[in-house]
Amino acid sequence: MAGTRLLLAAVLLLLLGDFVATFGYHVPEHVFGKFHNLVHHSPKRSFVRYAIKNRQPLALIDGFLGAFPYFVFIPWLWLISPWGVGLGLVLAELHVIWRHRFWPTKPRPIWLSQLCQVLYITTPERHLIHHQCANQAFGDIFAFYGKPAEWWLKYLRLLKKRYRSVCR
Repeated sequence: MAGTRLLLAAVLLLLLGDFVATFGYHVPEHVFGKFHNLVHHSPKRSFVRYAIKNRQPLALIDGFLGAFPYFVFIPWLWLISPWGVGLGLVLAELHVIWRHRFWPTKPRPIWLSQLCQVLYITTPERHLIHHQCANQAFGDIFAFYGKPAEWWLKYLRLLKKRYRSVCR
């Protein structure tokens, strides 16, 4: 029972956090934001380095907002399993590190590639597609958020365009 609750809390944290991060932060940041495209999609993806070097402390807020959606669900998921919340946060951070390793030194084990494919987990190769073309391959952890996020991106761009035409 405790193991089931642990896994449930961890999986829910990853699913919900990635959903809110993708649709509430990441995609809107591509349309309305400044620092995400400027910093994260550059070769040196450090918000801290950028904030210090360019004297732009607001860039740190952008970096924090990328992780914030995962923290939003902690109070509710903590009731299911505090250890599951911890596991979910650790897995989320490990995935951030892993998906940004665009040039792995060793090939990935076949079983891990197959597991990622079955669970629709974003791989470094898929995330590299997003860094090369910021209009594609959304979904930080789960690739199945990709297509709906691309539609959301188009809709938000249309909204922005309409807003600008009304304001002129």
